[in-house]
Parts: sequence; structure tokens; C-alpha cells
Amino acid sequence: MAELLNIENVWSGYGDSVVLEDVSFALDEGDSLALLGRNGMGKTTLLSTLMGATHFKSGRMAFRGHDLAAVPGHGRAHLGIGWVPQERDIFPSLTVEENLTVVARPGPWDLPRVYEMFPRLEDRKGNMGNELSGGEQQMLAIARALMLNPRLLLLDEPLEGLAPLIVQDLLGIIGRMVASGDVAVILVEQHAHQILPLTRQALVLERGRVVYSGESQALRKDRSQLDRWLSVGAH
Repeated sequence: MAELLNIENVWSGYGDSVVLEDVSFALDEGDSLALLGRNGMGKTTLLSTLMGATHFKSGRMAFRGHDLAAVPGHGRAHLGIGWVPQERDIFPSLTVEENLTVVARPGPWDLPRVYEMFPRLEDRKGNMGNELSGGEQQMLAIARALMLNPRLLLLDEPLEGLAPLIVQDLLGIIGRMVASGDVAVILVEQHAHQILPLTRQALVLERGRVVYSGESQALRKDRSQLDRWLSVGAH
């Protein structure tokens, strides 16, 4: 597979504060990465840095051969990076279908395919965004990001605060999305046991530094390191 994203020795943060220190990793086209760590260790900051929402201090970020640090935030979306933040940010006064079509760009992810992946959204396509449950809003946020047909999709704790049945539905959807190979995925989550089976690679952050970078399955089998780095999130 061709390389999609290459991060080398990146330092970033907010204002004068440094959060990420010397972070490096790479991701191929259609690949998948579990981004793990306890609260406050820099996971969301790493996604925000990729989207241009932090103070980038030094290092190198290359996406499809482009110097990502030189591209403004809105330009990164046009390059092919989709982002589903924790806040979801759907349009509450638009219907489900309007939420999806207003951002659509040409590519393999179109309305029929999204509805096939998210049948619950097709059932609710005439409902306003603010009429959906929390789980349905999360599905809509992911589906809307797919309608942009990104090459890389960033998911920031998409399972947080959702009912167990919705979590299982979303894990199945994310698994199928990863298996399709149409989009590379970086998935932030505290509960390693839920996402390590879905991803090929894993990256663990501890106080803004990388303490593990390797195969998800190898990390999944290493219970002592999971307990050390992730504590209750590993169980």
C-alpha cells in the first residue's frame, strides 16, 4: 500500500503550552490505527494537530506528499482528511438527508452506500438533526464525514456516552468501514478491548509521547503493558 500520512518528530500544543512531544508514526492508504491513552495524554491534541487546530511547533507532517503544516485547516479537509470530533457538530436544523447531501463530494461513499451502512439513518432521513438520539447523532456525524469521501477519517471517541447496543452497532459499522479499505481510519478510544480487534496498528500516548507503536494484535496480547499504560481502559 502507498503511504498516506507520515508524522515525524512533531511537537505541538496550545499557545506556549506543549502537549505533544516528538511524536512520529506513519499510515498507509486504507490502513487503520487505534490511538490509545488515558485522559489528558494528548490523543485529541494529535487529531487537532492533524486538522490545524493547535499551535504546531516543529517536526514534519506529510499527507499524500503535501506539507500538511503549510496547509490551513479548511484546506486539509479539501486534501482529503475528515474529522468527527467528540462534539459531533451536526446541523440541528437540517434533516438527516440534508446533513448528508449538503457536504457530499464525488467518490465511493454516496447516499445509497451510506444508507446501506447506516440503515437507521435511512429510517430517520426526514427527521431534523436535533430530533435524533445521541447514538443516531453519532452515526450521522460519521456518515456525513464519509460523504466528503475523505482519504483519512479521524474519529475522536465515537463510542463515548452511548448505550451498549448502540456501541455494538457502531463497532460493527466501523469494522466494516475499516475492512472496505476505501478510507484510512485513526480511531481514538480509551477502551482498548473494543477497538484493537478492528485496527491493524496501535499507537499509545503517555504524557504526549509515544510509548507504543506497532501492531494492534501484539498489543492486545500484552496484558501487562495494557494495564500499565491504559489502566481501567484496558479491561
